[in-house]
Amino acid sequence: MRVHEELTASGAVLSYQALTAFCRRHGLTEPPQQAVGQYDFLPGQELQHDTSPHELELAGKKCKVQTASAVLCYSRMLFFQCYATFQRFDCKVFLTEALRYFGGSPERVMIDNTHVVVLRGTGREMVPVPEMAAFAERFNFRFVAHERGDVNRSARVERPFWFIENNFLAGRTFSSWPDLNEQARQWCDRVNSTYKKHIRAVPRELFALEQRHLKPLPVWIPEVYRLQQRTVDVEGYVALHSNRYSVPVAWIGRQVEVRETKDRIEMQLDARNIVTHERIPDQQHQRITLVAHRPPRGQGLKRSDAHPEEQAVLQAAPEIADYLAALKQHSRKLVVLTLRQLLRLVREYPREPFLAAVREAFRYGLYDLDRLERMILHRVQRDFFRLDEDPGDD
Repeated sequence: MRVHEELTASGAVLSYQALTAFCRRHGLTEPPQQAVGQYDFLPGQELQHDTSPHELELAGKKCKVQTASAVLCYSRMLFFQCYATFQRFDCKVFLTEALRYFGGSPERVMIDNTHVVVLRGTGREMVPVPEMAAFAERFNFRFVAHERGDVNRSARVERPFWFIENNFLAGRTFSSWPDLNEQARQWCDRVNSTYKKHIRAVPRELFALEQRHLKPLPVWIPEVYRLQQRTVDVEGYVALHSNRYSVPVAWIGRQVEVRETKDRIEMQLDARNIVTHERIPDQQHQRITLVAHRPPRGQGLKRSDAHPEEQAVLQAAPEIADYLAALKQHSRKLVVLTLRQLLRLVREYPREPFLAAVREAFRYGLYDLDRLERMILHRVQRDFFRLDEDPGDD
C-alpha cells in the first residue's frame, strides 16, 4: 500500500489490485519455492527425542505437563510419557523407560539443542553435559543435535505431538500421574499396531526388522536417582520440591541424605536408619506423614518431663529450684540452651559465690545468665580454682 502511494504520487496511473497482481506474477512478495529433501534412516540408526508442553485434566484439576516423546526413525515406533517438569533427572528417567520399551539402543539419539543435554555448542559442534554423556555411554549410544533452524531434521518426533494432543489427550481425564503414564503406554501399544498411511505400513511390523539392529541393553540397568542433602526441621519433616516428608522425631536437627527416584523418596540418616516415602511428582505443598513417625496420642514427650540438664542442675544445687522454675518461664533463649548454660555455671564456679549471685538475681528478677555470670565473677576473688594442696609439699 505504501509503494502504491509513492507510485501514484510520482505520476503512475494504476490501481492497487493491479500492483499486487504484478508483484505476485513476478514473485516480488514471496521467496521462490524450494524443493524439500527427505531423510532416510537405516534400521536402528537413530531415535529422535523432544518435549512439548500440553494441558490436561489431572485429578480433577487443569494443569500443564511436559510431554516427552521418542520415535525410532525407521519403524516410526512411538513412546511418550508426561512429567511435571523436565530436568536432567526426568530426561534420564524417560530415556531409560523408552529404551526398555524398544528393547534396545540405537546408534544415536537426536535432540533439539536443549539445555537439558547440551553443555555448549549447537548442531555438529554440540558438546553434551558430562552427566548425560556418561548416561549415553552406559546404553552405548551418542547424543547428536540438529543444526539451528533445521526443523525438518527432527520431523519424525515433532509430528506426533499434534497427534498426541488431538487424539490421546482430547476428552480424557486422569486420576493420578501413574494413571496418566500407564494410559499413555497402552495408547502407544495400540497406535504402534495400527496401519499408517504416510509410511504405508504398521510400525510394529517394521519394528520386527529394526529390533534386530538395535544394540542390546546392559544386563543390569541401575535405577535413575538424584541425591540431595537436607536438614530435618523442628517438626520432624524433610522438605523437597515444596512437599514435606516425615521422619522419626529423633532425627530433628540432623542432616540426612535424600535419594530421589522415579517413584520413591528415601531418606537415610545412617546405614541402619532409612525412611521410604512414595514420591509426589509435582509441587503440591503437601505434608506426608507416616503413622510410625508420630507416637500415639498421650504417649509422646510430656512437657512436664524434666530435661537431663535440669535434673543435673537440681542434683548439684537443689537450693536454686525456685530460680530455675522462674528462669524457664522468663528466659529468651531455648530452654535446652538455657539449662546447658546454667549447668556450666554450676560446675565451673565456686558454690558460695554462685549461690549468692543466684539469690540476688532471684530477688531482683534477673534472668539473663550472661549477667548472672558477671555477678558470680564479681564475687569470686582468689579462690576461683579450688586446689587440694598437700601440706607436705614444698
